[in-house]
Amino acid sequence: MEQKRVLITKDKTFYRSLFALAAPIALQNLITFAVTFADSLMVGTLGDAAISGVYMGGQIQTLLQLLSGGVEGAILILAAQYWGKKDTASMKKIIAVGTHFSLAVGCFLTAACALFPSLILSVFTREEAVIREGSGYLSIVCFSYVFFTVTQALIAAARSVESARIGMAVSAVSLAVNILLNYALIFGRLGLPAMGVRGAAVATLASRITETLVIAGYTFKTDQKLKLRPADFMKSDALLRRDFIRCGLPIIGGQLIWGVNMMGNSMILGRFDQYVIAGASVANSLNTLAYVAMNGMSAAVGIITGKTVGAWKTELMKEYARTTQILFLGLGLLTGGMIFLLKGTFIGLYAGLAAETAAYADQFCRVLSVTFIGTCYQAACLFGLVKSGGDVAFVFKNDAVFVLLVVLPSAILASRLGAPAWVVFACLKCDQILKCAVAYVKINSFNWIKDLTRDRPG
Repeated sequence: MEQKRVLITKDKTFYRSLFALAAPIALQNLITFAVTFADSLMVGTLGDAAISGVYMGGQIQTLLQLLSGGVEGAILILAAQYWGKKDTASMKKIIAVGTHFSLAVGCFLTAACALFPSLILSVFTREEAVIREGSGYLSIVCFSYVFFTVTQALIAAARSVESARIGMAVSAVSLAVNILLNYALIFGRLGLPAMGVRGAAVATLASRITETLVIAGYTFKTDQKLKLRPADFMKSDALLRRDFIRCGLPIIGGQLIWGVNMMGNSMILGRFDQYVIAGASVANSLNTLAYVAMNGMSAAVGIITGKTVGAWKTELMKEYARTTQILFLGLGLLTGGMIFLLKGTFIGLYAGLAAETAAYADQFCRVLSVTFIGTCYQAACLFGLVKSGGDVAFVFKNDAVFVLLVVLPSAILASRLGAPAWVVFACLKCDQILKCAVAYVKINSFNWIKDLTRDRPG
């Protein structure tokens, strides 16, 4: 007899795990956002050229997060499935392989930005003042990239065994260091020189070094689940390395597509004047802030999904998937409404904004209040369920089609036709709504539930 279709699971373990994991991850994301936001607010007092320069310089950090996130995603997906089987020996090897790849990404981008900061920024904008300010920022902050990649790989390892609080603690320490040094080095307080945007870069570098020291101390001295040691990172396994590459390549490919999307966003908006660039910076900060809670819950869904699929509880996974769709659609409607209602208050936090910048920011936030509804639903479905459930290639292909054939072409066409900046911005965000239809069909087919481990049942 066919099993009764459950729309909302009654399994209390799901809700306990979801909120126990989501809260610290969301708080970690909020604190991480606050580090960047503190830079933006303090630098914002130096004028539109400074805030635009830091925004453009920060695009490389965004690219780093995307590339590093691909590696970390592979760590989390594979390690979480092995955690479902309590196979910590295989997990250690997966984490070592992932850390090596992540470190390589950080070293490459550090070298490129240290040697060619102005050249890299000239790809995004022709505004000389923005390039000058951004180069000063980028030439220093790039040395934080290596520390960032190591930290994120170790946090992903901790999350895979459901230890999410350490990420929050690491980010809290980083925030404290960053805000203190921002205050001292941007404005010349506490007996230190006033360095402007360069001071913000030095503060970020110091906070990233602190993060790495804290997570390394936890990983090697405190953690009792994995019990990783430095020697574990010297070991490898040919079979698991191949598994990691097979799983990781589509994830990294998807992240690269998003990197292309982000770079395309910057290049398209960078052809407008500095008021549009600064307005987009403000609006995207609000978008990132709104994304915090959703991303924390989506990441929690991913951990639960990996563990459930690894334990081969297929019917239970279907229940969780239906519940996830309803929860995140509701979250999207709630968050979209809050963006619309609070946009004026948020924009007002930026002291010294030109009236033109504030007007553009308001228009862009109106667009986000609509597109974010789709962001919540499709991101949780495609990343929290499909990707973590084992069908990593589908998410890569889907993103590639939308970014390369819909988002960027439509935005380029709109800008060439002289459309208002908010229309171009809407084109850059249109996939967030369009992908919902794809996500709905894919999730409810349940063909994405795939065990990626090497000790499958039967």
